[in-house]
Amino acid sequence: MTLLEATRKRIYQLCKINNMNINQLAIASGINPSTIRSIFKVIRKAPSSETIYYICIGFGISIKEFYDSCFFDDLDDD
Repeated sequence: MTLLEATRKRIYQLCKINNMNINQLAIASGINPSTIRSIFKVIRKAPSSETIYYICIGFGISIKEFYDSCFFDDLDDD
């Protein structure tokens, strides 16, 4: 799995856990919903660390908690 795929899965997982959709996450994070949606586009690169930081704020978790997931255990080099 690539970093981008793992990041997408983690965001989806956290949205489900927190009963949030992308728009609710964007509001809680203080970022534009299109920024979050762009993470899920096929040609998009992995989001910046700043975007992940604001997403973590929206979920009420630390960056360490965001990356503390099995999704990030065995990343491919792609």
